Amino acid sequence: MRDDPRDPRFPSSPGFWRSPLRGPWFTSVLGLVLLVGITVLFVTGLVSYAAYNPGLSPVNDKTPDKGILGFYLFAWPTNPHWLYRLNQGVHVTLGVSLIPVLLAKLWSVVPRLFALPPARSLAHALERISLLLLVGGALFEFVTGVLNVQLDYVFPGSFYPLHFYGAWVFFAAFVAHAALKMPIALRNLRHLREEGNDLVSPRPADPTVSRRGALWFVGGGSLLLFATTAGQNFDGPLRRTALLAPHGGREPGSGPNGFQINKTAAYAGIDAAETGPDTWQLVVAGRTGTVRLSRSQLLELPLHSSALPIACVEGWSTSDQWWRGVRLRDLAALVGYDDDPPDLFVESLQRRGAFRKAALRANQVADPRSLLALYVNGEELSPDHGYPARIIVPAAPGVLNTKWVARMTFGDL
Repeated sequence: MRDDPRDPRFPSSPGFWRSPLRGPWFTSVLGLVLLVGITVLFVTGLVSYAAYNPGLSPVNDKTPDKGILGFYLFAWPTNPHWLYRLNQGVHVTLGVSLIPVLLAKLWSVVPRLFALPPARSLAHALERISLLLLVGGALFEFVTGVLNVQLDYVFPGSFYPLHFYGAWVFFAAFVAHAALKMPIALRNLRHLREEGNDLVSPRPADPTVSRRGALWFVGGGSLLLFATTAGQNFDGPLRRTALLAPHGGREPGSGPNGFQINKTAAYAGIDAAETGPDTWQLVVAGRTGTVRLSRSQLLELPLHSSALPIACVEGWSTSDQWWRGVRLRDLAALVGYDDDPPDLFVESLQRRGAFRKAALRANQVADPRSLLALYVNGEELSPDHGYPARIIVPAAPGVLNTKWVARMTFGDL
């Protein structure tokens, strides 16, 4: 005799799920929070990808087969100078903070994942497929995002294309689901309807907490994650509160170079013999040929200062640091671009890690705050901060601010 799927011992039976918290009102509140939060995450994620200027050069494009999905890309601006810092801070901090809401939402609708029959009609089948894509996409995006933030990425393949394509699949399912459920969610919130809904248990257990209490619990979890993540965007004591974020501990040393870093000189495979005053030379190439400059020769050029932060894709950032060096547009003038500096291709001495090469747009080169920095906060760059010279550009992702610069090529990329 076949088992009866309505038997309360089986997940396919409504009687199997006995929590009195489940219901349309609880689910609708969580859904509306996610509607706003995930929309912000999706937009800031797309903006973050545009900040790499992937259409400029193949070395910047970590998703080369994006096709029509790159329709929105635009030339990344340099103003305001804190733009990327704000965007990534919001993207990562909000994403981590929404984890309790997402898990509570999935818990609240889990009976529907086991409902039988799997499809009662074509429309119902399409709804179930969109739900599976939504749940799978949400888990994939949040898991890969958190792993990348923790600098412990373990998925096969590059984070960039996986997260990018996953975001489009997830958001498409999210929009479809929201369009179907939004009218129902609003009615549930207005009229507090509970009876006859498939999320309401026909034999609920005794309640241990109210639905409002459960929402406070979920909200408290989100606030806790916010408090242990947001500090990565600040220097000083607040950074030590970022227990769940990278670079959330103590500042790396003290003094002018005592601010956060991503890749150390040792990790990048920098040989100190290559960066010494007697061995290192910067190669600058352009319209009129090639110029080679030692660090002492760079110091003889006009030096300028800029107050700019460092901000990385993982969400952490520093406050403005005081950089001093040669303007990129002045280096462009050395090789024949006196009036209208072109795009720039930068190559580093580093041997390991991503973005050993990077490209900058003409507007970034032309900005007077864009420097080949030789000093920071009144002192020579430390090896970990890019000695003997590094790029610093307003509003650019940290990986485009190339350290240990060896060659700069101005012109068509």
